[in-house]
Amino acid sequence: MTDPAQQQERVLALAARASAAELPKGAGCQDGGVEVLSSWILLRPADLGRSRHFYRDVLGLAVYREFGAPGDPGVVFFAGSGLLEVSGHSAGTAGHTVMIWLQVRDVNAEHERLAAAGARILREPVTEPWGLTEMWIEDPDGVQIVLVEVPADHPLRRDPRSSPAT
Repeated sequence: MTDPAQQQERVLALAARASAAELPKGAGCQDGGVEVLSSWILLRPADLGRSRHFYRDVLGLAVYREFGAPGDPGVVFFAGSGLLEVSGHSAGTAGHTVMIWLQVRDVNAEHERLAAAGARILREPVTEPWGLTEMWIEDPDGVQIVLVEVPADHPLRRDPRSSPAT
């Protein structure tokens, strides 16, 4: 059995090969818009070591790869079906212009774990009027992170293709 990091590496390699294949003009997005082949979030923290520690050790994201200087590497983390790169340096703070949304299985268990790990909890888990249970935390540079649990009966879990036509 292959471990998840090897599986993800294989998927990314296949996607890279597919994206390198020549497509006829106009074969991208059906509405003529941009055809996104892959994406990830880039964060340039004020203190790379502090943020690397937060995302790896406090939040507990798995490392996809490290790069750069061995003593102070940039890191790309798995974030569900996406990736989060924490690298470089920013002179300012991110403030509230960037937020990260992470879906988790059990937001209450994550609340307990993150509080015990010393994460800055901005808001404890609350079931919102739109049906999602959300809690908010903050990284060392003030980037807000919402952890979301999608209840089993929420519309995000329904496949509209299986609904009868009206």
